[in-house]
Amino acid sequence: MGGAVVDEGPTGVKAPDGGWGWAVLFGCFVITGFSYAFPKAVSVFFKELMREFGIGYSDTAWISSILLAMLYGTGPLCSVCVNRFGCRPVMLVGGLFASLGMVAASFCRSIIQVYLTTGVITGLGLALNFQPSLIMLNRYFNKRRPMANGLAAAGSPVFLCALSPLGQLLQDRYGWRGGFLILGGLLLNCCVCAALMRPLVAPQPAGAPGPQRPARRLLDLSVFRDRGFVIYAAAASIMVLGLFVPPVFVVSYAKDLGVPDTQAAFLLTILGFIDIFARPTAGFITGLKKVRPYSVYLFSFAMFFNGFTDLTGSTASDYGGLVVFCIFFGISYGMVGALQFEVLMAIVGTHKFSSAIGLVLLLEAVAVLVGPPSGGKLLDATHVYQYVFILAGIEVLTSSLVLLLGNFFCIKKRPEASQPEEATSEAERLHKPPTDVRVDSREVEHFLKAEPEKNGEVVHTPETSV
Repeated sequence: MGGAVVDEGPTGVKAPDGGWGWAVLFGCFVITGFSYAFPKAVSVFFKELMREFGIGYSDTAWISSILLAMLYGTGPLCSVCVNRFGCRPVMLVGGLFASLGMVAASFCRSIIQVYLTTGVITGLGLALNFQPSLIMLNRYFNKRRPMANGLAAAGSPVFLCALSPLGQLLQDRYGWRGGFLILGGLLLNCCVCAALMRPLVAPQPAGAPGPQRPARRLLDLSVFRDRGFVIYAAAASIMVLGLFVPPVFVVSYAKDLGVPDTQAAFLLTILGFIDIFARPTAGFITGLKKVRPYSVYLFSFAMFFNGFTDLTGSTASDYGGLVVFCIFFGISYGMVGALQFEVLMAIVGTHKFSSAIGLVLLLEAVAVLVGPPSGGKLLDATHVYQYVFILAGIEVLTSSLVLLLGNFFCIKKRPEASQPEEATSEAERLHKPPTDVRVDSREVEHFLKAEPEKNGEVVHTPETSV
C-alpha cells in the first residue's frame, strides 16, 4: 500500500514470468503477511498492556491505528526512496526498522514510547518493505501477474492465522515484553526477503549510454476533477473508519465474556482462514463477463454486507456467536479487499490509477488513525462492546450508501456523456490520416469491439494487492 508508485524499471528487459521470480514472489508473500497481519495480531497483547500501564481501551487501540496509518500514509516517501536508491536497499533498511521498533518496544516504560517504537518505527519499516516488494513482483511477472499478485495477497490472511495464536502463546510464556522481543526477531526475516529482490538489469552494448528514465509526476492531482473519484474517495474514507474496528476489538470482546485467552485469540485465526478463500473467490466472480460491468454495485454490496455483519455481531453473547460473526466478517472483509482497487481502476482508468490509489490511501490513513481509537473511547465511556460494533457497522453501511447513490447519479452517467467528447478531442489533436487511405469497415468494427476489452482489462500495479 502507499502512494503513487513510479515503477520505472530498466527498459529492454522482458519480465521472466518465472525463474527467480518465484523467489521474489515468496519474499513478497512473507512481507505482505507481516504488513497486513501484524497490526491486527498485536491486539492480542492489549489486555496486558492495559494492566502494565494502567490505561484504557482507546489508548491501546492507538497502537494498531498508528501501525495502519504508517502503512497507508507513507506511500510518497516510499516512492521517492525507491526511485532514488532502488528496491533492495530500501527493503533492507525497512526490515531493520521493523525489527528495531519491536525490540525497542520490549524495553518501554510508558505507552507513549510504545506508540513511537511499535507504531511509528515498526510501521515505517513495514511500509518500506511492502511497497518495493510489490514493485519487484510486477517487474518479474507480466503474463502471470494476476496470479502472482493473488498469491502474494494471500500472505495477509495466512499470517493472520499464524501470528494471532503465536502472539498469545508468547504472551503466556514470556509476557508481553518477551513476546515483543521475539516478534522483533521474526521481523528480521524481512531483510532475508529483501535479499531475494534481485534487480533486473538491461543488457547494454559496450560503450552505450544507459537508458534514460522519462520524467513523470509522482502524484497527479487532476483526478480530483473526476466526480467518480471524489465519490469513491469519500465512500472509502468513511468505510475505513469502521472496517478495521472489529478485528482490533473482537479478541478483547471474547475475553470480556469470560472466554479463555487461547480460544479468544483463535477468533482471529478463524477470520483469517475464511479470508484466505474469500479474496480469490470474490476476484474470480468479479472477473466474469456478466458480473464485471456491475463491479461497483458488487463492491457496494460487499460494504453493506460487512456493515450488516457488524450490527448482527453486536448481539453475540457467547463464544459461539463470536465464531459465527468471524466467519461472516471474514467473507465480507475478503470481498471488500478483493474489490476495492478493481472498482477504483474502473472509475479512473489505468493511466491515472497509480496517482488515484496513492491519494485514496492518503485520505484513508486519516480515517485509519481515527477509527479504532474512537471505538476505544466509546468503550471506555460505556464499557459495552456492542456499542463499538454498532458504531462500526453504521459507518460501513453509510459508505455503501454513499457509493451506491453516487454511482447511480454521477459515476454511471459519466462514461456515456464524457467519453465520446474525450475521444473526439483526442482524435482532433492527432494528425489526420491522408485522404487517399481507405479504412476497411471490418477493421473499424474489430477495433470498436476490442477496445472496451482493452480498457476493462485488469492491469495489476503494485497497489492492487490488498
